[in-house]
Amino acid sequence: MTICKRLASALLLVFMSLCGSTSYGEGNQTLFDEGIRLIETGKLKKVADGVDLLINSKHDRSAFILESMLESKLYRHKKQKQLVMLVEKNDKGLLIADLDSLESTRQIGKRKAKRIPLNNKLRGKIKGYLASQNLNADQVSVRKAAIQKLLSALDDETLALIKARALYESNPDVQLLIDTAIALDALQSENETDRLKAIPTLSESLEPAVRNQLTQTATNDTSKAVQLAAQSALEKIEDKIAFYGFVEKIFFGLSLGSVLVLAAIGLAITFGVMGCINMAHGELIMIGAYTTYVIQLMMPNSIGASLFIAVPAAFVVSGLVGIAIERGVIQFLKGRPLETLLATFGISLVLQQAVRSIFSPLNRSVETPDWMAGSIEINPIFSLTLNRLYIILFCLAVFAVLFLVLKRTVLGLQVRAVSQNRNMARAMGVRSEWVDALTFGLGSGIAGVAGVALSQLTNVGPNLGQSYIIDSFMVVVFGGVGNLWGTLVAGMSLGVANKMLEPVSGAVLAKIFVLVFIILFIQKKPRGLFPQKGRAAEG
Repeated sequence: MTICKRLASALLLVFMSLCGSTSYGEGNQTLFDEGIRLIETGKLKKVADGVDLLINSKHDRSAFILESMLESKLYRHKKQKQLVMLVEKNDKGLLIADLDSLESTRQIGKRKAKRIPLNNKLRGKIKGYLASQNLNADQVSVRKAAIQKLLSALDDETLALIKARALYESNPDVQLLIDTAIALDALQSENETDRLKAIPTLSESLEPAVRNQLTQTATNDTSKAVQLAAQSALEKIEDKIAFYGFVEKIFFGLSLGSVLVLAAIGLAITFGVMGCINMAHGELIMIGAYTTYVIQLMMPNSIGASLFIAVPAAFVVSGLVGIAIERGVIQFLKGRPLETLLATFGISLVLQQAVRSIFSPLNRSVETPDWMAGSIEINPIFSLTLNRLYIILFCLAVFAVLFLVLKRTVLGLQVRAVSQNRNMARAMGVRSEWVDALTFGLGSGIAGVAGVALSQLTNVGPNLGQSYIIDSFMVVVFGGVGNLWGTLVAGMSLGVANKMLEPVSGAVLAKIFVLVFIILFIQKKPRGLFPQKGRAAEG
């Protein structure tokens, strides 16, 4: 009876292969369903027949099912006699999902499901099928990922597929990976000449599998010449790794510097024009972050779009709060910097408590949009995380807009006039009181925009602004009070310096070293990198 069933399956396979096409038509669906039915039995021989049917069905879900089987995630529910997908193993048993509804999970006991069995022959067949599918994919990224996955587990079958792909591969990056795979295989050759020829190709690769194999060769190879060549290739690879490690520190430093610039640039404007030490600047950043949180609550199904709405909303909300602070308190304390410092410190405490009363003292998590998640892979050891990259670009965009406002608008002209010589500006008819209010509102609005950026990097809480207020003042003083270019250069420089020092001294000592450097620098140049110009500034 069993022989008859297997014969019928074989005849069905032959018939469907002859009649089927490359599209996912009815014939292919029939083959796929029959393959699933055989795999559901959980018996190794029938599973093998089922794998053959899935491969020949050319169904769009075959690769997913077979890859899950290869990763030991495909199980058979004993009572329901159907295939299920393992989500995770836990103390209670197995968390599983149906194949048709992977998002709907349920908990079962460990004995209620059994893993679909595989042997080495089946594993090799599935690996070969998956490799052939991915190696011939239209997307370059899929082909690259397929070869990278095969580098650590090359065999005769997969190597033959890779060599076949080499005949008509047009992408240079994929071709380099193909050459690397072929060279890795040659490194296992018994011929010393073949091994020596393979090493120069491998020295150009940063793949972990290549480094591991070269390390073994440099240690265990029977030929001294091969050992020396492998060691030289490893040194070349290590030099590249060190270079990309340095580039990565620069990138991380620029992303940190962008945060510092966003946090400090509004303070630089108000401090430069009004000479006001605003200790509530951090709370204005916090208000911008909470505005982002509220916007996301109002748009739960459009997280990506909510961020674009949160930027102008945070600017308006923080700007209005800043104008209220200036009109209600700071305008009465001009020329009294110590009293202004104490008053704004009190305002910061009031704003923190108001947020605690409205949103509770607990931190709030702001969701990151999908388009900010992930990274751009430059090579196997270096990638640019998208959220950091967007923060850098966002910082430069905010800086450019603010620069144009101050250089190309009437408000910008009046702000520069008041900051350089207040009395002369008033004599020319400039209403310095309104310039102060609008300038404070502009600086506060920029602080709110900085809060939007920070909400994508950390949790939003009542103490968010306190983490950046001291750093903001350091950036402003180091760059030169009231100078936008100085703020940009100082923020980026301090961010890079922090990231360079952290691996050597630790995060806390790195900040201490930076602070000591700024103190010594200010002793030499009291007005910072880019001192303010004008008669009042010089006086």
